[in-house]
Parts: sequence; structure tokens; C-alpha cells
Amino acid sequence: MKYIVNLNGKNYEVEVTEQEAVVTNITAAAAAPVQAPVAAPAPAAAPAAPVAPSAAGTNIPSPMPGTILGVNVAVGQAVKSGDVLIVLEAMKMENDIVAPCDGTVKQILVSKGTTVNTDDILVVI
Repeated sequence: MKYIVNLNGKNYEVEVTEQEAVVTNITAAAAAPVQAPVAAPAPAAAPAAPVAPSAAGTNIPSPMPGTILGVNVAVGQAVKSGDVLIVLEAMKMENDIVAPCDGTVKQILVSKGTTVNTDDILVVI
């Protein structure tokens, strides 16, 4: 199969077979084809360990990677189940991270603009 791939403003023609991949830079006039063997996909890296909270309580993890758009609570604030704690932007969508239970916010481990991964602890109640 042949594909045209645009990478950093340059077009490349990629031909893929079961045994090899041939990449040709078709933006530049005198580019030579590059051959690379197709290897089996690398095993997935182990997920990064979530930030360890310093206070015992209910950990509220990030359900997906994204960027924190807003922190709607403060340490010591009482919250009820369903209250919006954090607004997380992921895949160009705003996601409300809500309290799963009633309690008091013990720790906030993120701030506006922070990039988080799946399962990173955001808040401890």
C-alpha cells in the first residue's frame, strides 16, 4: 500500500509491505528513497506512577490525559458528591471532574495549566 504523508511541511511517499517500508521524500527533487525494516510494535511503556498524596483520604484521579483549565475548590473547602472540583481539557473538550463523595478537600495536586496523565491524582478529599 502507498500513502502520502505530510510531516513538517514536507510530503513523503510511504510504501508499506509485510516485510519492509520504503519512504521517499517527494517534496525535494533529488531525494533518494529510504528503506527501513518494519519491526514488531514496541511493547507499551509502563504508565508513570501517579503523584503520591501526602494526606489520607479519597484520591480523585484524572480519567484521561489532558490540561487543567480550572480548579474550582480550595483546601479545607467542604464539597458534596457531584460538585465540580476540576475542569480538564482533553481532546478539545472540557470535562468536569466531580467529587465522588461528600467531604472536605484535603489536598490539591494540580493547578491551572498543569498537564496530567491518566490516573494522576488531582485532588484528595
